[in-house]
Amino acid sequence: MAYRKLGRTSSQRKALLRDLTTDLIVSERIETTEARAKELRSVAEKMITLGKRGDLHARRQAAAYIRRELTTTKDEEGNEKSVFALQKLFDDVAPRYAERQGGYTRIMKVGPRRGDGAPMVIIELV
Repeated sequence: MAYRKLGRTSSQRKALLRDLTTDLIVSERIETTEARAKELRSVAEKMITLGKRGDLHARRQAAAYIRRELTTTKDEEGNEKSVFALQKLFDDVAPRYAERQGGYTRIMKVGPRRGDGAPMVIIELV
């Protein structure tokens, strides 16, 4: 199979990846297990590629996947404003990678999780 099942049904797995993708766009850096991060990487890079396209069809495709979550960002003057994760993807995140042809995320190993020993990583936007 070309993907990891992550010990979940298909609907649970899709919901998990949607949540992780939205969290990665909002906070730009999250700590999770290695298996989740490797699956998240492919989904997040597809969303950033949609953001780079920037047309209406790409925006609707991304809106069908990304959760409707509010985040606070700072503009050029330093004023804070609340925007949705989708708007942040298209206005802030995607223009950063206009000259880059993929490889928008970085995975750094942290060590085992206390309790069950699962390998933990930090995945962040480059």
